[in-house]
Amino acid sequence: MGFLKEFKTFAMKGNVMDMAVGVIIGGAFGKIVSSLVDDVLMPVIGMLTGGIDFKDLALTVGDANIKYGNFLQNVIDFLIIAFSIFIMIKAINRLIHKREEETKAPPAPPAPSKEEQLLSEIRDILKNK
Repeated sequence: MGFLKEFKTFAMKGNVMDMAVGVIIGGAFGKIVSSLVDDVLMPVIGMLTGGIDFKDLALTVGDANIKYGNFLQNVIDFLIIAFSIFIMIKAINRLIHKREEETKAPPAPPAPSKEEQLLSEIRDILKNK
């Protein structure tokens, strides 16, 4: 099989296409979360901490300007995205588990005990007389 044909087979598998859609949606979701952190959460946190703007927090060491405030915002972005993905995966797993329980066949009734079998035989014998 040629390299291009093998790549085409790989790329057209369902898992790869699902992953591509997930990456695209994840990128868009990341922008939403970044906006939430930058425009909603960080101003409130800044107000609660005495008007500190986290984007401006920096430390200058020699010629290097270390922007740790921007780093803190990115950490908060990450935590919100990770928590959201955790909640989404948990909900999906719950749905899948619920469907599996619904599709399982009901358990077979227990086999009759020896007493019940003997009584059935006696009943059948009496019925035939």
